[in-house]
Amino acid sequence: MFMRVDKLQVELPAPEKQDPNAAAALQELLGGKYGEMSTLSNYMFQSFNFRSKSKLRPFYSLVASITAEELGHVELVSNAVAMLNAGPDIQGSEAGGADITGAPFEDMQDIRLAASFLSNGGGAMPMNSNGASWNMDFVTTTGNVVVDLLHNFHLECGARLHKLRVYETLTDPLGREVCGYLLVRGSVHAHAYALAIKKITGVEIEKMLPTPNINLDKIPESQKYLAEGSHRRLYRFSPDDYKDMAGIWGNGEQALPGDPPGELEVVDGMPEGGKIHDLTGVASAFTPDYAPEEMFEIATKLYKKSR
Repeated sequence: MFMRVDKLQVELPAPEKQDPNAAAALQELLGGKYGEMSTLSNYMFQSFNFRSKSKLRPFYSLVASITAEELGHVELVSNAVAMLNAGPDIQGSEAGGADITGAPFEDMQDIRLAASFLSNGGGAMPMNSNGASWNMDFVTTTGNVVVDLLHNFHLECGARLHKLRVYETLTDPLGREVCGYLLVRGSVHAHAYALAIKKITGVEIEKMLPTPNINLDKIPESQKYLAEGSHRRLYRFSPDDYKDMAGIWGNGEQALPGDPPGELEVVDGMPEGGKIHDLTGVASAFTPDYAPEEMFEIATKLYKKSR
């Protein structure tokens, strides 16, 4: 089962401006072939279908733990997409009964993903940067642990290229912060799967394939996460389970060359995390309603009854 915490894995900066086209680019990291929906769904269904869990416990624990982190990555990117679509909070936008006859969203005709406003109110959806739906064809779960681990390694390396290319299209600090963080965590996952393949097969994968070979020293937004050691940590996302993956990630193994040095470690629980931005309602977009103050009044009464 999963436990949900009302935080993001990291705190995101507020957007500098409303930028629906940047949000559309970031959608690729959510619903693209190498996006977070793909990494989540691959690892989640592999963990569900995993054979001989008790006998191959360290490998199952690794896939299961990374599944939980990927669920948080879907949440992180989705929040960033919604924030970029919304832009900075606008005072008075929640005033009810707004006049919509003057076409307040005329500019939305010209953005890349008009459906993100017309259908979703500016929210994120499981689709790529062109609006094509994410689909199950992006999921590989063969039941063969070596094949699945190799596929996961390929998926994480592809995802890092994916993020670097999206990064190059963005200028808003919010979008770049998302990319900088996910590049570090994607490096951890690629490294973890490479170590798992090495331990289960005996093949020195670093001599055949990159593990990965993309240094992050030129990505400013990645530096604070490297400095705090995020590149060396795998989180269990559980109070008591999945400790067995320490046999793969740890035991004197070291950080990748090019990253700040240090020993790999399994961390109990989850990252400290950061607050979720409270998106301002927009009455003229009927979010959360045409007259939001009525919704707030009802919610206030319900909140008081819950105390």
